[in-house]
Amino acid sequence: MIVRMWMKRALGAAAIVLVTTACGQSPDNAAQPGPTTGTTTTTATAAPSGTTAASDPVVPEKLRFSAKTVGGGTFEGASLAGKPAVLWFWAPWCPKCQREAPGIAAAAERSEVAFVGVAANDTEDEMRRFIDERGVGGFPHLADEQAEVWAHFGVAAQPAYAFISSAGEVEVVTAQLTEQELMAKVAGLT
Repeated sequence: MIVRMWMKRALGAAAIVLVTTACGQSPDNAAQPGPTTGTTTTTATAAPSGTTAASDPVVPEKLRFSAKTVGGGTFEGASLAGKPAVLWFWAPWCPKCQREAPGIAAAAERSEVAFVGVAANDTEDEMRRFIDERGVGGFPHLADEQAEVWAHFGVAAQPAYAFISSAGEVEVVTAQLTEQELMAKVAGLT
Protein backbone atom coordinates (compact mmCIF):
# COMPACT_ATOMS: atom_id res chain seq x y z
CA MET A 1 0.00 0.00 0.00
CA ILE A 2 2.77 2.47 0.93
CA VAL A 3 4.69 1.58 -2.22
CA ARG A 4 1.58 2.22 -4.36
CA MET A 5 1.03 5.65 -2.74
CA TRP A 6 4.69 6.54 -3.28
CA MET A 7 4.51 5.50 -6.96
CA LYS A 8 1.34 7.60 -7.51
CA ARG A 9 3.03 10.65 -5.99
CA ALA A 10 6.19 10.06 -8.07
CA LEU A 11 4.15 9.75 -11.27
CA GLY A 12 2.20 12.91 -10.42
CA ALA A 13 5.42 14.83 -9.78
CA ALA A 14 6.89 13.53 -13.04
CA ALA A 15 3.83 14.74 -14.95
CA ILE A 16 4.14 18.23 -13.42
CA VAL A 17 7.85 18.39 -14.30
CA LEU A 18 7.10 17.24 -17.84
CA VAL A 19 4.45 19.93 -18.37
CA THR A 20 6.47 22.79 -16.89
CA THR A 21 9.62 21.90 -18.82
CA ALA A 22 7.92 21.15 -22.12
CA CYS A 23 10.48 23.25 -23.94
CA GLY A 24 12.82 20.37 -23.27
CA GLN A 25 14.69 22.23 -20.56
CA SER A 26 14.09 23.78 -17.20
CA PRO A 27 15.10 27.36 -16.47
CA ASP A 28 18.18 25.99 -14.66
CA ASN A 29 19.65 24.34 -17.75
CA ALA A 30 18.15 26.63 -20.39
CA ALA A 31 21.54 27.43 -21.92
CA GLN A 32 21.69 23.96 -23.47
CA PRO A 33 19.87 24.04 -26.86
CA GLY A 34 17.61 21.09 -27.53
CA PRO A 35 16.80 19.48 -30.88
CA THR A 36 13.90 20.80 -32.91
CA THR A 37 10.99 18.37 -32.96
CA GLY A 38 8.74 17.55 -35.86
CA THR A 39 5.64 19.51 -36.67
CA THR A 40 2.26 18.34 -35.47
CA THR A 41 -0.77 20.15 -36.79
CA THR A 42 -4.46 20.14 -36.12
CA THR A 43 -7.15 22.07 -37.92
CA ALA A 44 -10.46 23.42 -36.69
CA THR A 45 -12.95 25.44 -38.67
CA ALA A 46 -15.22 28.32 -37.76
CA ALA A 47 -18.39 27.62 -35.87
CA PRO A 48 -21.36 29.98 -35.85
CA SER A 49 -21.31 32.31 -32.89
CA GLY A 50 -25.03 32.79 -32.65
CA THR A 51 -26.64 35.96 -33.84
CA THR A 52 -24.36 38.43 -35.61
CA ALA A 53 -25.02 41.50 -37.67
CA ALA A 54 -24.61 41.03 -41.42
CA SER A 55 -21.30 42.95 -41.40
CA ASP A 56 -19.83 41.17 -38.35
CA PRO A 57 -17.54 38.23 -39.09
CA VAL A 58 -18.41 34.82 -37.69
CA VAL A 59 -16.34 34.19 -34.55
CA PRO A 60 -14.73 30.72 -34.60
CA GLU A 61 -14.93 28.75 -31.36
CA LYS A 62 -11.14 29.01 -30.95
CA LEU A 63 -11.39 32.82 -30.88
CA ARG A 64 -13.96 32.86 -28.09
CA PHE A 65 -11.69 33.75 -25.21
CA SER A 66 -10.71 36.72 -23.12
CA ALA A 67 -7.30 37.12 -21.50
CA LYS A 68 -5.19 39.62 -19.59
CA THR A 69 -2.39 41.27 -21.54
CA VAL A 70 1.14 41.80 -20.30
CA GLY A 71 0.63 45.26 -18.86
CA GLY A 72 -2.82 44.62 -17.42
CA GLY A 73 -5.24 45.25 -20.29
CA THR A 74 -7.82 42.84 -21.65
CA PHE A 75 -7.61 41.07 -25.01
CA GLU A 76 -10.66 39.57 -26.70
CA GLY A 77 -9.92 36.71 -29.10
CA ALA A 78 -13.01 37.69 -31.08
CA SER A 79 -11.14 40.85 -32.19
CA LEU A 80 -9.19 38.59 -34.58
CA ALA A 81 -12.32 37.23 -36.32
CA GLY A 82 -12.35 37.87 -40.06
CA LYS A 83 -8.64 38.64 -40.33
CA PRO A 84 -5.54 36.46 -40.67
CA ALA A 85 -3.61 36.09 -37.43
CA VAL A 86 -0.75 34.22 -35.77
CA LEU A 87 -0.71 33.32 -32.09
CA TRP A 88 2.81 32.57 -30.84
CA PHE A 89 2.92 30.47 -27.65
CA TRP A 90 6.12 31.08 -25.66
CA ALA A 91 7.70 31.12 -22.20
CA PRO A 92 10.31 33.64 -21.00
CA TRP A 93 12.88 31.04 -19.90
CA CYS A 94 12.57 28.85 -23.02
CA PRO A 95 15.84 28.89 -25.04
CA LYS A 96 14.01 28.02 -28.27
CA CYS A 97 11.63 30.95 -27.74
CA GLN A 98 14.58 33.23 -27.01
CA ARG A 99 16.32 32.16 -30.25
CA GLU A 100 13.23 32.56 -32.43
CA ALA A 101 12.09 35.92 -31.00
CA PRO A 102 14.01 38.05 -33.57
CA GLY A 103 12.42 36.08 -36.44
CA ILE A 104 8.96 36.48 -34.89
CA ALA A 105 9.49 40.23 -34.54
CA ALA A 106 10.68 40.49 -38.17
CA ALA A 107 7.74 38.44 -39.47
CA ALA A 108 5.26 40.58 -37.53
CA GLU A 109 6.84 43.77 -38.82
CA ARG A 110 6.91 42.66 -42.49
CA SER A 111 3.42 41.18 -42.55
CA GLU A 112 -0.15 42.44 -42.72
CA VAL A 113 -1.13 39.50 -40.49
CA ALA A 114 -2.00 40.22 -36.84
CA PHE A 115 0.46 38.68 -34.37
CA VAL A 116 -0.34 37.97 -30.71
CA GLY A 117 2.12 36.46 -28.24
CA VAL A 118 0.70 34.07 -25.63
CA ALA A 119 3.15 33.76 -22.74
CA ALA A 120 2.83 31.23 -19.93
CA ASN A 121 4.84 29.20 -17.43
CA ASP A 122 6.28 32.24 -15.65
CA THR A 123 5.38 35.54 -13.98
CA GLU A 124 4.16 38.64 -15.73
CA ASP A 125 7.35 40.48 -14.70
CA GLU A 126 9.48 37.85 -16.48
CA MET A 127 7.18 38.05 -19.52
CA ARG A 128 7.60 41.83 -19.66
CA ARG A 129 11.39 41.48 -19.33
CA PHE A 130 11.46 38.96 -22.21
CA ILE A 131 9.39 41.27 -24.44
CA ASP A 132 11.68 44.23 -23.74
CA GLU A 133 14.97 42.33 -24.04
CA ARG A 134 14.00 40.29 -27.12
CA GLY A 135 12.45 43.15 -29.09
CA VAL A 136 9.01 41.61 -29.58
CA GLY A 137 7.01 44.54 -28.26
CA GLY A 138 5.52 45.47 -31.65
CA PHE A 139 2.40 43.35 -31.06
CA PRO A 140 0.21 42.42 -28.06
CA HIS A 141 1.21 39.67 -25.64
CA LEU A 142 -1.12 37.80 -23.32
CA ALA A 143 -0.07 37.05 -19.74
CA ASP A 144 -1.51 33.53 -19.74
CA GLU A 145 -0.05 32.67 -16.34
CA GLN A 146 -2.45 29.75 -15.79
CA ALA A 147 -2.03 28.53 -19.42
CA GLU A 148 -5.77 28.73 -20.03
CA VAL A 149 -5.41 30.08 -23.59
CA TRP A 150 -2.74 27.44 -24.20
CA ALA A 151 -5.21 24.73 -23.14
CA HIS A 152 -7.97 26.30 -25.25
CA PHE A 153 -5.75 25.81 -28.33
CA GLY A 154 -4.48 22.38 -27.24
CA VAL A 155 -0.93 23.66 -26.68
CA ALA A 156 1.10 21.89 -23.98
CA ALA A 157 4.65 22.94 -24.93
CA GLN A 158 6.41 25.94 -26.29
CA PRO A 159 7.16 27.21 -28.81
CA ALA A 160 3.94 26.62 -30.72
CA TYR A 161 1.75 28.58 -33.11
CA ALA A 162 -1.89 28.95 -34.10
CA PHE A 163 -2.33 30.17 -37.68
CA ILE A 164 -5.81 31.61 -38.16
CA SER A 165 -7.17 32.35 -41.64
CA SER A 166 -9.60 35.19 -42.32
CA ALA A 167 -12.22 32.46 -42.93
CA GLY A 168 -11.74 31.22 -39.35
CA GLU A 169 -9.73 28.06 -40.07
CA VAL A 170 -7.20 27.38 -37.32
CA GLU A 171 -4.03 25.35 -37.74
CA VAL A 172 -2.02 24.66 -34.59
CA VAL A 173 1.67 23.83 -35.06
CA THR A 174 3.33 22.41 -31.96
CA ALA A 175 6.97 22.69 -32.97
CA GLN A 176 9.59 25.36 -33.44
CA LEU A 177 9.65 26.88 -36.94
CA THR A 178 12.56 28.48 -38.75
CA GLU A 179 12.04 32.07 -39.87
CA GLN A 180 11.58 30.80 -43.44
CA GLU A 181 8.97 28.22 -42.37
CA LEU A 182 7.17 30.89 -40.36
CA MET A 183 7.13 33.33 -43.29
CA ALA A 184 5.77 30.61 -45.61
CA LYS A 185 2.94 29.87 -43.14
CA VAL A 186 2.19 33.61 -42.79
CA ALA A 187 2.18 34.07 -46.58
CA GLY A 188 -0.33 31.23 -46.82
CA LEU A 189 -2.74 33.21 -44.65
CA THR A 190 -2.87 36.24 -46.96
